[in-house]
Amino acid sequence: MNLPPIPPIDSAAQAAARARQDTLTKPPGSLGRLEELSIQLAGITGQPRPSLARKAVVVMAADHGVAAEGVSAYPSEVTPQMVLNFLRGGAAINVLARQAGARVVIVDMGVAADIPVGASRDLPLQIRKVARGTQNMAHGPAMTRAQAESAINEGIDVAHSEIAKGLDLIATGDMGIGNTTPSAAIAAAITGQPAARVTGRGTGVDDAGLARKVAIIERALAVNTPDPKDALDVLSKVGGFEIAGLAGVIIGAAGKRAPVVIDGFISGAAALIAVGLAPEVKPYLIAAHQSVEIGHRVMLEHLGLRPLLDFDLRLGEGTGAALAFHLVEAAARLLDEMATFAEAGVSEKG
Repeated sequence: MNLPPIPPIDSAAQAAARARQDTLTKPPGSLGRLEELSIQLAGITGQPRPSLARKAVVVMAADHGVAAEGVSAYPSEVTPQMVLNFLRGGAAINVLARQAGARVVIVDMGVAADIPVGASRDLPLQIRKVARGTQNMAHGPAMTRAQAESAINEGIDVAHSEIAKGLDLIATGDMGIGNTTPSAAIAAAITGQPAARVTGRGTGVDDAGLARKVAIIERALAVNTPDPKDALDVLSKVGGFEIAGLAGVIIGAAGKRAPVVIDGFISGAAALIAVGLAPEVKPYLIAAHQSVEIGHRVMLEHLGLRPLLDFDLRLGEGTGAALAFHLVEAAARLLDEMATFAEAGVSEKG
């Protein structure tokens, strides 16, 4: 498929940011990963002193045919119900985004119900529905290759349109009952790890439910034989529409030099697909947190990413990413707003 070009990281901006860090009123390296993050942000944006005041969390929602196999503790009806909750401002992501000064963008990528466009006057819903949920991947491909491409392209367009409105920092979030199952299948297919090593309890299934979930993923991988060297093949056979859309958001944002804060397990699956399609996006990624889902650690190791937080989160929605916004913006503001030794009249190290 035709993807937008991803510009290389700006090494000159990184060098300028690194040089400025060494002149700020602190021992060199004393702000640790905040310094590293600020230099990464400079390289991503091409700005030696980046400003990240305008932030958004893109929450994509879709349903999954594999939910019929009993892989979730909740029924599929919860997906549209939670989308309505997002639109009304009552979910965890709404609270955390408000605290971070970020807008929330809600996108229906494939919810198996019709959500009223005017459900909320304050927070509109974008309808980019590829289909009313995926097919059951335990019996065949979750979607066609054309549907996978369409969903990715929709995600790219979401990123581009939001950036055009004014956006410096973007985060990925999700909603979709059953979506830890395709995410685990993607992780297993791409990393080569067995299903049992990348499959967790999701919404809280019991031991029997977890064993059933692992077996379903193993069956889906056996039935579909996704090609780990072809990310689009993996996505179409065992993925989800919101995962595809988020992969598009990552690619679209990177193409516009916007840093992407990826949330947890579902966003990690989207990042695996995005990097598989366009390896150049990897340096644009910031891992918000380490999810409780056991496969998330495998994903992050495969991507070479080190999470900022470890709060035992497993909600999704972009909640971990919204929390990480505070650290990402702090890194940028420290680089920009701290005084240098010369400006402050402070003696440097002898």
